[in-house]
Amino acid sequence: MNKQELIDAILANKEAGIESKAAAARALDAVLDGIAAGIKKDGNVQLIGFGTFSVKSRAARTGRNPQTGATIKIKASKTVGFKAGAALKADAAKTKAKK
Repeated sequence: MNKQELIDAILANKEAGIESKAAAARALDAVLDGIAAGIKKDGNVQLIGFGTFSVKSRAARTGRNPQTGATIKIKASKTVGFKAGAALKADAAKTKAKK
Protein backbone atom coordinates (compact mmCIF):
# COMPACT_ATOMS: atom_id res chain seq x y z
CA MET A 1 0.00 0.00 0.00
CA ASN A 2 1.36 3.41 -0.91
CA LYS A 3 0.36 6.86 0.38
CA GLN A 4 -2.41 7.37 -2.19
CA GLU A 5 -3.93 3.98 -1.38
CA LEU A 6 -3.79 4.85 2.31
CA ILE A 7 -5.60 8.13 1.62
CA ASP A 8 -8.28 6.16 -0.26
CA ALA A 9 -8.60 3.78 2.72
CA ILE A 10 -9.06 6.74 5.08
CA LEU A 11 -11.72 8.14 2.76
CA ALA A 12 -13.49 4.76 2.61
CA ASN A 13 -13.69 4.60 6.42
CA LYS A 14 -17.11 6.19 7.03
CA GLU A 15 -16.51 6.33 10.81
CA ALA A 16 -13.73 8.88 10.27
CA GLY A 17 -16.24 11.40 8.94
CA ILE A 18 -13.89 12.57 6.20
CA GLU A 19 -15.73 13.38 3.00
CA SER A 20 -13.05 14.51 0.54
CA LYS A 21 -9.76 13.15 -0.71
CA ALA A 22 -8.05 16.45 0.14
CA ALA A 23 -9.28 16.24 3.74
CA ALA A 24 -8.07 12.63 3.99
CA ALA A 25 -4.65 13.70 2.67
CA ARG A 26 -4.48 16.54 5.22
CA ALA A 27 -5.44 14.14 8.03
CA LEU A 28 -2.74 11.65 7.02
CA ASP A 29 -0.14 14.40 6.70
CA ALA A 30 -1.11 15.71 10.16
CA VAL A 31 -0.65 12.25 11.70
CA LEU A 32 2.73 11.75 10.01
CA ASP A 33 3.87 15.24 11.05
CA GLY A 34 2.76 14.50 14.62
CA ILE A 35 4.77 11.27 14.71
CA ALA A 36 7.84 13.07 13.35
CA ALA A 37 7.45 15.89 15.91
CA GLY A 38 7.03 13.38 18.75
CA ILE A 39 10.17 11.51 17.76
CA LYS A 40 12.10 14.77 17.52
CA LYS A 41 10.87 15.96 20.93
CA ASP A 42 10.72 12.81 23.08
CA GLY A 43 12.64 10.20 21.12
CA ASN A 44 9.64 7.89 20.82
CA VAL A 45 5.94 7.78 19.95
CA GLN A 46 3.81 4.99 21.38
CA LEU A 47 0.45 4.17 19.82
CA ILE A 48 -1.24 1.55 22.01
CA GLY A 49 -2.31 -1.46 19.95
CA PHE A 50 -0.40 -0.27 16.87
CA GLY A 51 3.25 0.04 17.87
CA THR A 52 6.11 2.26 18.96
CA PHE A 53 8.37 4.46 16.86
CA SER A 54 11.70 5.17 18.59
CA VAL A 55 15.12 6.64 17.88
CA LYS A 56 17.88 4.05 17.77
CA SER A 57 21.62 4.64 17.74
CA ARG A 58 23.95 2.82 15.38
CA ALA A 59 27.56 2.44 16.47
CA ALA A 60 30.45 3.34 14.21
CA ARG A 61 31.65 0.34 12.22
CA THR A 62 33.73 -0.74 9.29
CA GLY A 63 32.18 -1.73 5.99
CA ARG A 64 33.13 -2.47 2.41
CA ASN A 65 32.68 -0.47 -0.75
CA PRO A 66 30.78 -2.96 -2.96
CA GLN A 67 32.35 -1.59 -6.17
CA THR A 68 36.00 -1.65 -5.12
CA GLY A 69 36.01 -3.99 -2.13
CA ALA A 70 37.94 -1.37 -0.13
CA THR A 71 37.36 -1.18 3.63
CA ILE A 72 35.66 2.04 4.74
CA LYS A 73 34.74 3.55 8.09
CA ILE A 74 31.02 4.17 8.66
CA LYS A 75 30.38 6.82 11.29
CA ALA A 76 27.87 6.45 14.14
CA SER A 77 24.33 7.57 13.31
CA LYS A 78 20.76 7.62 14.55
CA THR A 79 17.76 6.07 12.84
CA VAL A 80 14.08 5.46 13.55
CA GLY A 81 12.91 2.00 14.51
CA PHE A 82 9.41 0.58 14.75
CA LYS A 83 8.20 -2.18 17.04
CA ALA A 84 4.75 -3.52 16.20
CA GLY A 85 2.14 -3.77 18.95
CA ALA A 86 0.17 -6.91 19.80
CA ALA A 87 -2.93 -5.94 17.80
CA LEU A 88 -0.89 -5.15 14.68
CA LYS A 89 1.00 -8.43 15.01
CA ALA A 90 -2.30 -10.29 15.29
CA ASP A 91 -3.58 -8.57 12.12
CA ALA A 92 -0.35 -9.41 10.30
CA ALA A 93 -0.73 -13.07 11.26
CA LYS A 94 -4.08 -13.13 9.45
CA THR A 95 -2.75 -11.83 6.11
CA LYS A 96 -2.17 -13.97 3.07
CA ALA A 97 1.45 -14.38 1.99
CA LYS A 98 2.40 -12.81 -1.35
CA LYS A 99 3.80 -15.03 -4.07
